[in-house]
Amino acid sequence: MQEPTFLILTALAAQPLHGYGLIQSVTELSRGDVRLRAGTLYGALDRLADQGLIEVDHTEEVNGRLRRYYRLSDEGAAALAEHADRLRRNAAAAETQLRRRLSPGMSFVGVTA
Repeated sequence: MQEPTFLILTALAAQPLHGYGLIQSVTELSRGDVRLRAGTLYGALDRLADQGLIEVDHTEEVNGRLRRYYRLSDEGAAALAEHADRLRRNAAAAETQLRRRLSPGMSFVGVTA
């Protein structure tokens, strides 16, 4: 799962969001490292819906335009949880390897030698 996909699913884990809300949430969750463009987002939303990972929750009209809200499906929640677990395991492996690399007395952020 690529980082933008992970962040989109993460943003939808708590509540349904519309496109602009998703763009803002992904930017916040990534601390500005990932900034989705509308074209990229809507392509990803179509792909995730086709895969059954998200669903349209509802649509509302705002200023004469339709705003579609998306929500995480049960399948999407399972995929997100599985990927989050994989990231935790990989991060733990990286920290273990970094501990082995460091000289005695040196430290890595969050890891003491």
